[in-house]
Amino acid sequence: MAVGEAVFNTAMTGYQEILTDPSYAGQVVTLTCPHVGNTGANAEDWESAKVHAAGLVVRDCPQVHSNWRAGQGLGDFLKEQKTVAIAGVDTRKLTRLLRSGGAQNACIAAGDAAAAADQAQSMARGAAAMAGRELARGVTTRAAYEWHGGPWRDGAYDDGAMARRRYHVVACDFGAKHNILRELSGRGCKVTVLPAAAGAEEILTANNGAPPDGVFLANGPGDPEPCVFAVEAIRAVLGRGVPLFGICLGHQLLALACGARTEKMKFGHHGANHPVQDLDSGRVSITSQNHGFTVSEKPMPEFLRVTHRSLFDGTIQGLEHREKPAFSFQGHPEASPGPHDVNALFDRFIHLMDARRAGAA
Repeated sequence: MAVGEAVFNTAMTGYQEILTDPSYAGQVVTLTCPHVGNTGANAEDWESAKVHAAGLVVRDCPQVHSNWRAGQGLGDFLKEQKTVAIAGVDTRKLTRLLRSGGAQNACIAAGDAAAAADQAQSMARGAAAMAGRELARGVTTRAAYEWHGGPWRDGAYDDGAMARRRYHVVACDFGAKHNILRELSGRGCKVTVLPAAAGAEEILTANNGAPPDGVFLANGPGDPEPCVFAVEAIRAVLGRGVPLFGICLGHQLLALACGARTEKMKFGHHGANHPVQDLDSGRVSITSQNHGFTVSEKPMPEFLRVTHRSLFDGTIQGLEHREKPAFSFQGHPEASPGPHDVNALFDRFIHLMDARRAGAA
């Protein structure tokens, strides 16, 4: 039996990355793509050490899969991960219900139809709402560690990237995906990953007692407002002028640390086909999204500037601090799964560290 907030994801591919994305903790994921499982599961496309989604709902799961990288079928993968899933559901209809009625709790149960239905409804109604839930500390690393994997290249880590290290970056793990760490490492960064509850002192002394060259605020699940521990730490790091880059939950936490507010969305953004406009250049990018909360328009501190907006609903997708070397993005620029249109945001982070080092020289 599985209970969680029901959300729909419009991505056509990447179900393994979606299931292992810690941002989906506490959620039952409905995939609108009608055929899920065609390519099986493999040993490479993990975004964390396990499946974090509470459950999976699909229209059809083929009995046969085919892909040269596949090690097992989706069904076996789910059984191995003890993840409850259901097929044969009209996921398009379910999606329409969620779009009109908003995100709501769901339960997947097996057993006698009548008894299971009554029990499932009771459990779904009794489950905690996502608003007000702090889930980051439930998915974060238990202890600090250094990321030793470079970017994935042709089935192996690119060891050459490890030798080109220029900067030390602390990644605050609120539910970080592996491909984020690969992107940073591939740009010449030594990456130290700290637990979500790490305080400002731990972050600012992670570089052998000195501040790191940059701090990355990772994605993650749940409501950002209860993460007071993270907001306080981010506010202190901002005060030291260390370059900051946040995505997804990290974007929302940066906004809270600056005095903005967040709010629950009706059904959120989940998919790999979301158009976002850069307000400076006018360029539209197709992005990967996974969030149920957004930064509110009011109040918006004067020293924060909106840099990107969703072309689906106009919500804030990017922020920039006018006085500090800090910026954030609501989507997932590491593109796993999804397009690579906003991958250059990682380069912008590197440029901030370049500028800070040049200014200190």
